[in-house]
Amino acid sequence: MVIQVAQIGVGYWGPNLLRNLVASPNFEVLTAADFSPERRQYVEAHYPRVRTTSDPEEILGDPRVQAVVIATPAHTHADLALRALGAGKHVLVEKPLATTVADVDRIAEVAVRSDLVAMVGHTFLYNSSVRYLRKMIANGDLGEIRYLYSQRLNLGRIRSDIDALWNLAPHDVSVAQYLLGDPDPVDVRSFGVDYLQPGVNDVSFMDIVYPNKVLAHIHVSWLDPHKVRKLTVVGSRKMVVYDDVAENKIAIFDKGIDCVENLEDRMDYDDPPFPTFKYRSGDIMLPKIAAVEPLRAEISHFAECIERGEPCLTGPVHARKVVQILAEPAAVPVF
Repeated sequence: MVIQVAQIGVGYWGPNLLRNLVASPNFEVLTAADFSPERRQYVEAHYPRVRTTSDPEEILGDPRVQAVVIATPAHTHADLALRALGAGKHVLVEKPLATTVADVDRIAEVAVRSDLVAMVGHTFLYNSSVRYLRKMIANGDLGEIRYLYSQRLNLGRIRSDIDALWNLAPHDVSVAQYLLGDPDPVDVRSFGVDYLQPGVNDVSFMDIVYPNKVLAHIHVSWLDPHKVRKLTVVGSRKMVVYDDVAENKIAIFDKGIDCVENLEDRMDYDDPPFPTFKYRSGDIMLPKIAAVEPLRAEISHFAECIERGEPCLTGPVHARKVVQILAEPAAVPVF
């Protein structure tokens, strides 16, 4: 089965989506829409078989189009997704699926009622290294998860339509939720500062408290001297660093600290002395993980969900929790 698809938006991330759609044996790309003449010229030069238009309505009204990929500014996602679903088309929306929980719920309702696929592009959940880490956690290889923290930093790209939290943190929130089994947080707090543009935070710090005393800390910034995409997970048995920039994406540290009760000779269990601690420092393992472009895997999953009617890994259920964490509460200004 070849699915006829069209794409709305060919800006910053759009070319990557279009490249994978064109290369996929599961899709035939009919049309790409963008308001910018330069972006349409880009499509015409690289993909002459793909028709271009400046009007998304041509795509929404085309009965041949079975699925629509949306890669437009975040504030337009919900409206375009709802209109595409209303026109009887499956949708893959670049993150975030929407900017409010209410809009995510509306998208989910229409998709279920119309028996259509609604999927969000949380690309890192299709990353083979993240999936490897998820399997380790699910198998109990790390022991009890104590805390995790991530950094997504770079100098740019500066946005005006969305702040650094909504631009970058959907990746890290979605990964944290995925690794931990999509739990409901106990508490969420975020802090951000707008250095360059009033009202648009360039840096944000988010803290999430999960059940069983699991903590998550997320630091995002487009005002940093280093390009960093790193996640550290600390378990009671082992610790793991996932570094998306490094050659070896996953490093497993056989390290930890165990609490050992020291009752000495008195054997007084009613009033034990302070515990002692045993430090463990073993090998560092660098597993070989087959490299598959995450976006390619994401596009394939979109096709599978359409063809087989299977639930999406990054469908509205997962997207709702990510948006809820990002939106509630709003970032607290510190100045």
